[in-house]
Amino acid sequence: MDMTWLEVTVETTEPQLDDLCAKLTMNGATGLAIEDENDFKTFLEQNRQYWDYVDDELLERMKGAARVKFYVTDDADGKAQLEKWMAGIDLPYSTTPLRENDWATSWQKYYKPLSIGERLYVVPEWEKGEPVPDGRTALYLNPGLTFGTGNHASTRLCLEWTEQSVKEGAKVLDLGCGSGILSIASLLLGATSAIGVDIDPKAVDVAYENAGLNGIGRDKYTVLAGDILSDASLKARLAEQKYDVVLANIVADVIIPLSAHVEELLAPGGVFLCSGIIDTRCEEVRAALEKNGLTVFGRKDRDGWVAYAARF
Repeated sequence: MDMTWLEVTVETTEPQLDDLCAKLTMNGATGLAIEDENDFKTFLEQNRQYWDYVDDELLERMKGAARVKFYVTDDADGKAQLEKWMAGIDLPYSTTPLRENDWATSWQKYYKPLSIGERLYVVPEWEKGEPVPDGRTALYLNPGLTFGTGNHASTRLCLEWTEQSVKEGAKVLDLGCGSGILSIASLLLGATSAIGVDIDPKAVDVAYENAGLNGIGRDKYTVLAGDILSDASLKARLAEQKYDVVLANIVADVIIPLSAHVEELLAPGGVFLCSGIIDTRCEEVRAALEKNGLTVFGRKDRDGWVAYAARF
């Protein structure tokens, strides 16, 4: 039988956080998780090169946050432990019951099959085997592995452009591939080969695993870890062949310098598709594309996000 746990949340204020953690630790509490809006904002600012956006729900949850969470078993022993850990602490706290399997699967309810564009149908792995609508091509993913599930507006925009741009026999390069969703979609839509690249080494295994869910092997699909902006040898390796479609669903701060390298990678008549651009940065990105010789011939917008299609 699954063990049941209690998630204990102690509300405090930012100046009192350190004192609260010290008291809990002195009382024997372990596994403390601290949620602090100021730390969260500092983290976002220090890592802003990796994203232009943060989930609105997360921002709302962290607004004014100054709380500590820990876990005890939901039984007499756990409740005695909770009493001991909270001794001498006069602060409000709440408890939420959690089953052991909630840790692994509670997020699954947020992921449902998603129709995108005219042909694609993004399906979470645990719904494999369920009927696929007529005329749709199923793309199976394990959304728990890394960013890139098709739910975010920027990914949907890029998938729509991918569907319109990838022709039978195309060669595709996916820069910042994450889960591999765009390059895998390209192969399912008729590309003969695709290469995915991501700065996060974990993305390599993730993308290969998702490709495997779709019956795609390494004969057609290659995933590499690295950053072409700082690794000249990686860029040279990629530039040994030219690509009919180059994809970059990243962020404005990466797309802008990346636009200077697209010419070395794109085949004559090829298309550069870029997304992940928050609308307040779109003119800056467009200017960089044009400065580097690209002509923007299409734009898609959704929920404050922009995706461009460009060519030389």
